Amino acid sequence: MGRYDVIVIGAGAAGLMAAIESGKRGRSVLVIDHAGSIGKKIRISGGGRCNFANTSADHHNYVSRNPRFCKSALARFSVNDFVALMEKHGIGYEEREQGRLFCLKGSREIVNMLGKECSEAGVQLFLNRHISSISRRDVFAVVTDKETLISGSLVVATGGLSYPQLGATGLGYRIAGQFGIEIIQPRPALVPFVFGQRDSAAYGELKGISFNALVECNGKEFQGGILFTHGGLSGPAILQVSAYWSTGDTLGIDLAPGIDMQEVFAAKQHSAMKMPTLLSQFLPGRFARKWCENYGYARPVCNFKKGDLVEASRRIHKWEIIPARTEGYGTAEVTAGGIDTGELSSKTMESKKVRGLYFAGEVIDVTGQLGGYNLQWAWSSGFAAGQYA
Repeated sequence: MGRYDVIVIGAGAAGLMAAIESGKRGRSVLVIDHAGSIGKKIRISGGGRCNFANTSADHHNYVSRNPRFCKSALARFSVNDFVALMEKHGIGYEEREQGRLFCLKGSREIVNMLGKECSEAGVQLFLNRHISSISRRDVFAVVTDKETLISGSLVVATGGLSYPQLGATGLGYRIAGQFGIEIIQPRPALVPFVFGQRDSAAYGELKGISFNALVECNGKEFQGGILFTHGGLSGPAILQVSAYWSTGDTLGIDLAPGIDMQEVFAAKQHSAMKMPTLLSQFLPGRFARKWCENYGYARPVCNFKKGDLVEASRRIHKWEIIPARTEGYGTAEVTAGGIDTGELSSKTMESKKVRGLYFAGEVIDVTGQLGGYNLQWAWSSGFAAGQYA
């Protein structure tokens, strides 16, 4: 029966960071994971280049029932602190558009760095372990398929339900439920949408078409690429807004951001040019034709009344789509919802109900926008937990 000061469940970004910081404090630390290697989700981040943080990360970039919960952790371990850790290990990085930071050589460098930091902090790793039960009296008892392990503190950094192909499970939520800790209903986020029947019939043949647009939902708007898939919409702007969408909500899509289409139509109101041809100057031709067919706008511009052109302009600047659903956890980059932040200390990540029980990373109801924010939350929340576990 192995005894440790701290057991960390999950060898991802948050779990490894918590283990490293706890180990640096002289605590005996064990990390358990069902996978055969550490940092599996880190490895695929940013297409293998690892978008490890964002220079503008603050609480405004996160979705949570309590959006200010993440402020303390983000301030105490910032992007600059993680960059300093990378520089200590000689890892090169670059800043791309919108403050996104990427490794120059690839995500494996960060995984290797975390492994080395664990080793230097005296952290032990037990991989290929499957947990069968967890209990607590004076201490925590974690029973795996290979042994029983005892610890005074337990850090749950199991991630969410996204990327089930990497072995994601709901273990963290089950642990929370076992100890009476409230959970905000998990849902897929940063995920493509699936069209409803009407829009699928109208636009289902446009797979592969992409263009720049401004997408709005529930008061949040993002400008960037949108991409037509085999059955819906994807692309950076769509993924961003998905974190704010609930079933039944409408997406308002400005198809021509920065262009006054009323002025364009006024200049062409006497032209014999057909509307799809005119719109093809601003949008991909195939989409322009389908869009015009759907609204009965395929005729020459000169055949439209002024009121019709005003309405066409309105629709171009707010094309409304009601998705049937998202594509689900299989293509979601993260899981929104999770451990209710009201159950945790924002300073330590410790449960208010169960002494010695900590949570870190994606399992908590803190979801970052696209662009490195979720890994930054993992580093920051893991650091916070490791300072006290």
